[in-house]
Amino acid sequence: MRIGVSLQDPSGPEPMAKLRDELRRAADDGFASAWMSNIFGMDALTALAVAGSQVPGIEVGTAVVPTYPRHPAALAQQARTVAAAVDGRLVLGIGLSHKIVIEDMYGYDFGRPVLHMREYLAVLVPLLNGEPASFTGTTVRANIGLTTPSPGRVPVVVAALGAQMLRLAGEQADGTVLWMTGPATVRDHIVPVITAAATAAERPSPRVVCLLPVCVTSDPDGARERAAKVFAIYGQLPSYRAMLDREGAAGPADVAIVGDEDAVAAQISALAEAGVTDFVAGEYTGGPDGDRTRAFLRSL
Repeated sequence: MRIGVSLQDPSGPEPMAKLRDELRRAADDGFASAWMSNIFGMDALTALAVAGSQVPGIEVGTAVVPTYPRHPAALAQQARTVAAAVDGRLVLGIGLSHKIVIEDMYGYDFGRPVLHMREYLAVLVPLLNGEPASFTGTTVRANIGLTTPSPGRVPVVVAALGAQMLRLAGEQADGTVLWMTGPATVRDHIVPVITAAATAAERPSPRVVCLLPVCVTSDPDGARERAAKVFAIYGQLPSYRAMLDREGAAGPADVAIVGDEDAVAAQISALAEAGVTDFVAGEYTGGPDGDRTRAFLRSL
């Protein structure tokens, strides 16, 4: 299992310099990958193109870019451009986002999300592979080819939690990227469903990229209390709530990986045994616990 880290969306003066330095630290610390979310701050792909072009050797990924606001051809063009900027080290993570964002904020219809993603991938994947796309669907239409230079195909992973989305990710994408999904759910639900779909479609074994909050500490109760506050919103969004319920977790703090070095090592090992191919640490504490967490992650 490869170990990666999540990148914080920088604020304040010189945000690109901060992001570049954070990515360079991750590369220097020996992590296999670094992943950036795309919510309401920086555009993740643009930011990774700038920072990643200055920091060699580490894979960079989005976790995740929402699909609805971007036509798949436009996203493919941008992703291939970023891949060229970072010498082919990009993994494009995409997701539906949430009804509250897509309908209430962007104004798009969120009524048929699985169909939308299926049709979106029908256009996106060929273009990421350097092939033209011709598709007429209910939610997406395209008849286009790109001449964007790229060092090769751009892999795509889908934020897939429910069974239909997992089957779709196994059939059409390179894997899935998870958030707020605990080890029992990964073992008993995520990995079996996506792997069976990939096998049936005669595709390679899928990547299972699992992001979870992590804190190595001597005060696990305090760390979980902080996690409960920092990640509270994710316990209210339906897709994550379903995964927490499946895990038997009351809230996000219950799936955070917290404890001393031995306890955290055991929890990360459980993810590897469950079938996770890439563990991505969401570091959420500063100070001595933050330093201790990073030192432990480096040791992995």
